[in-house]
Amino acid sequence: MITLESPLTAVLGATTPAKRKKFESGLGLRTVGDLLRHFPRRYLETGSLSRVHDLRIGQLLCVVGEIDSCTTHTYRDRRSGRNAYRVEAVLRTDGARLTMTFFAKNPGTAQWHAARVAEGNRGVFLGKADRFRDQWQLVNPQMTIFGMADQGEDDAAGSAAADDRVSEVLDFGNLFPIYPLTKGVESWDVARAVKFALGVVEELPEIIPAAVREEYDVLEVARAYDWVHRPEHRDQVEQALHRFRFEEALITQLVLGRRRRARRGEGAVARTGGGGLLAAFDERLPFTLTDGQRRVGEQIEADLAQEHPMNRLLQGEVGSGKTLVALRAMLRVVDSGGQAALLAPTEVLAQQHYRSMSAMLGDLAAGGLLGALAGGESTCVELLTGSMTKSQRTGPLSRVASGEAGIVVGTHALLQDQVMFADLGMVVVDEQHRFGVEQRAALTEKASAPPHLLVMTATPIPRTVAMTVFGDLETSTLSELPAGRAPIQSNVVPLADHPAWFGRVWARVREEVEKGHQVYVVCPRISGDDAEASQVESVEVDENGDEVVRPAAASVEEVLDRLTAGPLSGLRLAGLHGKLPAEEKDATMRRFAAGEVDVLVSTTVIEVGVDVHNATAIVILDADRFGVSQLHQLRGRVGRGGLPGLCLLVTGAEQGSDARERLDAVAATTDGFVLSRIDLEQRREGDVLGASQAGRRSSLENLRVLRDEDTIVAARRAAEDLLEADPGLTAAPGLAAEVRDLEVSAQADFAEMS
Repeated sequence: MITLESPLTAVLGATTPAKRKKFESGLGLRTVGDLLRHFPRRYLETGSLSRVHDLRIGQLLCVVGEIDSCTTHTYRDRRSGRNAYRVEAVLRTDGARLTMTFFAKNPGTAQWHAARVAEGNRGVFLGKADRFRDQWQLVNPQMTIFGMADQGEDDAAGSAAADDRVSEVLDFGNLFPIYPLTKGVESWDVARAVKFALGVVEELPEIIPAAVREEYDVLEVARAYDWVHRPEHRDQVEQALHRFRFEEALITQLVLGRRRRARRGEGAVARTGGGGLLAAFDERLPFTLTDGQRRVGEQIEADLAQEHPMNRLLQGEVGSGKTLVALRAMLRVVDSGGQAALLAPTEVLAQQHYRSMSAMLGDLAAGGLLGALAGGESTCVELLTGSMTKSQRTGPLSRVASGEAGIVVGTHALLQDQVMFADLGMVVVDEQHRFGVEQRAALTEKASAPPHLLVMTATPIPRTVAMTVFGDLETSTLSELPAGRAPIQSNVVPLADHPAWFGRVWARVREEVEKGHQVYVVCPRISGDDAEASQVESVEVDENGDEVVRPAAASVEEVLDRLTAGPLSGLRLAGLHGKLPAEEKDATMRRFAAGEVDVLVSTTVIEVGVDVHNATAIVILDADRFGVSQLHQLRGRVGRGGLPGLCLLVTGAEQGSDARERLDAVAATTDGFVLSRIDLEQRREGDVLGASQAGRRSSLENLRVLRDEDTIVAARRAAEDLLEADPGLTAAPGLAAEVRDLEVSAQADFAEMS
């Protein structure tokens, strides 16, 4: 009996051992179930074959043909000045010959095109007819190749085999599936194996309960497999894919729902206040909380009052006041006799949080004991980082262990075994995407009872990402900016089109400094020795005879030297990057914050948490090397002191490229939530979620969190209903098994990274 767990060889028939190996190693398919879950990436609309006799411009053609000739031409691209490649193939059909053209920017891509349309190859071709230089063309062709010229068959045998394969394709009907492939395996190979598998698999287990399928209009599994691989029309494809997307979303939401329920089942110490520290802090605030800060503060206060752990995600725009909200929550915990710890991903950010919290608290941070224990309105704030010497850490460690320190700010150093708390009541994790769940767990395990958890991000997260990836967290959003935030003007500086504008960038920097302001210059690398260096800097002369420095792969050390000796000579410049000693980094940031540095040339260590009100401009070199969200974060370093901000996105990317479109999108809006969707549309979800989120579903197979928003929302509702009625999923054993498999997989990821 053949089942989904049967080895793939059970359905590959007379396939050669070499090709079976390609199925396994190249496509990663080892079982029949793997094969059936290897869905087509698109479909070739065969219908009835076109007769290539009376052609019309714009006519959609679907033809069987053989490549009559193929040539590759090299030419100089006028825009980039580099070699480019054009592959031209002539397709012989039952009527007119059709020319197909493929363009490539590198020889590897050109060779790939040439191999597909090598002379003698046969297949089915789909495209629009056009006329150019008295020749008929097939424009933007889709193709499925069946007879490869290099397969070693004699002409007659090869032609007959190709004809048989074409017949098989046409037997599929109007839509022939085009699968993700590997070298040596064609779509017809996969399609033939799938067709056989669907006919012999004894049983396709149905894991979604019938009532759920009926309520949410979800196909039964057997029909879904049949329609996704052998559809008669597009509607069947969409219905089949909806089934598998809903199934994936449902399993994910059930795992997250079980986590939420498990967290609510844990005991925690309710932190309801009792001291006067928070009230004293609020009385001294020189400004009024925004409506959003008050609303989120009330949500957190209600969470802290529960006898199960808070588990909340706080997201907000750059500068929306997340740190203030977190500090007020920590003061509530201190007022309740507990301690709070803030975990930051970098020393620069940890030091910034320590300084800003100490400054906001003023003399309220001068307490010798926990406020609630001493009955006073003050506490002690401590900083712990990895670069601190043993003697520097002795005092803070002692005050944390004794309970004298109510608030502790630190980096990964907080996770070390020698860090012990008297009563850790709350953990705040800043920039949560920089940490994996195992790191958060290492800190929460230092508490005698499960602590309340607040994770923060300044990278806005689309609603369905929050539901899919952080679905075991309740979500709060700060979308409004506090009073005093000035608008930021963002401009792309396209050096490919206007190389002379590079000189104007530095003139603009001088203008800001002459007004008494300060400027950031951000580079993607630290030095020219970095592995990412792919091009060498060049010095050019603009139309005015001025020397223009154009670093193709900007690095802090080289840009700092060039600017100091050239365009910005006479200004006070300093460099900052992650490899500097901690004391030097801290001293540099202090000098910049004090106005003793005019221009700070830095890597992305200033991306989050840095708050210098007098900084009004930021120049981001090679901006196309950064992601949308990262550019938005960097831009948020200016315009923080009520002064208008300027962000210059310097790039060598060409007009029309994906990189330029990404930069144009950043320049067009300062709405982080709009940009987060653009970012996600341009990147795979796995890239966005990142490997650091081990323990969560970090890669999605069929689901796309923006495209499938409605499906995810429906699946979450279905999951909640199922868990409410049957927490153990005893009535749906197949579904329960899939949920357990995902939970075990998550735990394995957790253990592997611990």
